[in-house]
Order: sequence, then structure tokens, then C-alpha cells
Amino acid sequence: MSRQPRVRAAYRCSECGWETSKWVGRCGECQAWGSVAEAAAPTLRAASAPVTTPAVPIGQVSVSESAFRASGVPELDRVLGGGLVPGAAILLAGEPGVGKSTLLLEVAAQTARSRERVLYVTGEESASQVRLRADRTGGVHDELYLAAETDLGAVLSHIEQVRPTLLVVDSIQTIGASGIDGVAGGVTQVKEVAAALIRVAKTRNITTVIVGHVTKDGSIAGPRVLEHLVDVVLHFEGDRNSRFRMVRAMKNRFGPIDEVGCFDLSPEGIKAVSDPTGLFVEHHRQQVPGTCVAVTMEGRRPMLAEVQALVTPSAAERPRRTTSGVDSSRVAMVLAVLQQHGGIRLHAHDVFVSTVGGAKLHDPSSDLAIAVALASATFGVAAPTGVVAMGEIGLAGELRRVRDLPQRVAEAARLGFKVAVVPSERRGAAGARPPESWTVDGMRVLDVPDVVSALRLLQVTRAEPRS
Repeated sequence: MSRQPRVRAAYRCSECGWETSKWVGRCGECQAWGSVAEAAAPTLRAASAPVTTPAVPIGQVSVSESAFRASGVPELDRVLGGGLVPGAAILLAGEPGVGKSTLLLEVAAQTARSRERVLYVTGEESASQVRLRADRTGGVHDELYLAAETDLGAVLSHIEQVRPTLLVVDSIQTIGASGIDGVAGGVTQVKEVAAALIRVAKTRNITTVIVGHVTKDGSIAGPRVLEHLVDVVLHFEGDRNSRFRMVRAMKNRFGPIDEVGCFDLSPEGIKAVSDPTGLFVEHHRQQVPGTCVAVTMEGRRPMLAEVQALVTPSAAERPRRTTSGVDSSRVAMVLAVLQQHGGIRLHAHDVFVSTVGGAKLHDPSSDLAIAVALASATFGVAAPTGVVAMGEIGLAGELRRVRDLPQRVAEAARLGFKVAVVPSERRGAAGARPPESWTVDGMRVLDVPDVVSALRLLQVTRAEPRS
């Protein structure tokens, strides 16, 4: 007698979907206790079935049905690569209170104003609460339909009745499917609800925007397969103490993933910010020690941000190193380079480095601006007015080239800055040759090989730091 292969029981975590061949008390992926349970073994065998449409050469496929359509919010169109695509599934995630619902209500209102029917399904608020927000932001329109539902079957019925062009589901963690194990927001429920909504979006050519929650570490809640199912993954981020918000594309099948959109969240609603540089640069009436302007890249958009530094004597055995908006490890590296190659010793001083307006600098090109601000604050000498500095600092004190340098220089010139200090391709001893210079739109650009030459050029050095 032939032996049948023994089917091994599989166990699955109800929180993250992690699978294992034996039961354990703690999930090996998300480290949740008591979430691993036995999963039903699959018994369905795949068989051939009739095709919906025959396969054709790719050159004969029409692209007219997938043309971009403007959402009415230019900054969101910039991130999406041109606008909303019919049949696309978009996942928008962000922290609570960042403004996800406000942004999508604005998109729904703008789409309705273009005579396109919109269905807004809310599972977190009542219909009257959404109406109050729409009254405040001016989002009331006859083509904007509103439904407060938490059952997947009811949502599909609304889609059948309204037949919208744009569907907004806020949020997927609140929608549950009857007949599926688990509570709404669980791994199984989220997978089934997302699969059903995306299937309807593809078959009926409905642009679907799904709101997703995030965990305490900032990642999108639910199974990872949710991000694989959708076409676009957007992350809405911002500081609670600031009105400035940014939408960043993490995945985009229809456009680039290195674009960001900037918004201003106010009590009257959310508005696009086409030129956010003014939010991060303080215009001083006179020269102030300890400040320097950096040019960073957010996606493919150059943005200027002011870096401020404060250096004070410290009586503590271990002086403080406090940062806000900049990477503390890069500030520590810049301090070490200044001490080793610039002779600026701050081992007995407290150092504070911050940005203006809540800007967050992750680009290594801001190293030179941090170094200039630190040297200026140490010696009490202000850098010249109208100067921007950009360049990555190496451990040997050299300045390394940064990407998209022409775009950065052009943006600084457009905003009225007079001098830009940038890295040079030449290598040699510090101060061996004078820096080369050229002019871009009336702004003088200076090439410097290392950080010491940059500090000398800007005259922010002195024999001894002030006490």
C-alpha cells in the first residue's frame, strides 16, 4: 500500500500573518504573545477556467483607459506622477491626527467639482461628523456621496448603487467582512477586505484610495501583503507642533517614488504649498552668529533650511550634545572633524544644533552648513549675509560632491542668495590654491576642497574660542 504524505499542521499569527510548523506562545515576527493559532489546511486544487479576455501582444493594449486624471490638488498630483489613474488602488498611511481624512475629503470635493461622482465611505466617524468637516473646508457638493459603513457587503452595495469614479475608504482597519474569522483590523480581515475592494476597482475602473493605520514605530499596520496588493503607497507625515505636512511616495507603479508633496494644515482645511522654503528660513535683519542655510533635496525638489547652533561653556564632566531636526550622529562626526582638522575643541562646551520651522535634514549635504554654524557660534563671528553652504564632510575633512548640485544652486539663486559654497572636485592640501568660482543667475558659486578652506573663506575662524 502506498503511503499518503502526512499533512503538517501550520500555525499562523493573527497579528502579522507569520507562519510556523509548530505552535509557539510568542510570534517570531512581531513578538506578540498568544497570537499564534492553528490555520486551516488548504484543500482547493487549481484547475483551468475560462478566461475573461484573450491575451494580446503588449503593443496592441490600449492605454487610453489608464490616462492620468487631475485630482484637483497639484501637490498630490506631483507625488502620484500626474494624477489619479482609473482602476488604481492607493494606500495612504499616517499617524493619527496628521490630516489624512482632511486631505482625502479635499481630493473628493475637487473631484466632485469636476462633475465626477465620488463615494466617501467612513468607518471611523459618523456621516454628520464628516459633513461638519466638509462645511468647514468647503467640501460640500452634490456629486460627493457619503456613507458610514463598517461592513464589506454594505460597502459593495453602495458601490453598486452609486457607481463612483473615485472611492475613498477611511479606513480599512474599520471594515469587516462577514463570514471571515477574526475582528475588523486583523490580518485575515484586512487581507480579505483589501482584496475585495481592489478586485472591484480593477473590474469597474474605479480609482480607490484606502486609508491605513500605522504602528507605534511608524510602519503600516496590518499584513505586509497589503502593500503588495495596492498600486501606490503614500505616507503622510508631519510634526504635531507644525502646520507643515508632507506626502511621500513609498511605492508607485505609475510614476516616480522620489517625489514629495507639501501641504499646510489649517482650521480651514488643507492647502498645497508650492514653495515651502520660506517656512524653514528665517530672514534676519542683521548678521547673527551661529546660523547657516543648507540646501537639501526632498525627492527631486530642492529645499532650503536654516541650521542654528549654540555653543556655551559647560562645568559638567560630560557636556551636552542636543539636536533637533538633524541627525545627532552626523553632528557628532562634524564635531570630531572640526576638532581634528580645524583645531576647534569643544570638549568643555555644551553644543545645541537645531533647524528652523521644524525641518528635518536627512541629506548628508547639510554637513557643511552644520560645520559653519558650529564654528560661527563657537567664535561669535557671523557668516556673511546671503550665503548658502552644501557639501558632505568626510572623516579626513574633505568635502564630497552632492547629487543634483545644479538644481540646488539654481534654487538658492532664485531665492536671492548671493554666494554658494560647494565642494570641489580637486584634491590637495588645504589652502594650497584659491577657490574657483563662477556665476549662476547673479549668484557667485565658490568651489572649496575641504571644510577648513570653507571656514577660512567665510571668515568664521579665530585663534581661540570664546569662553
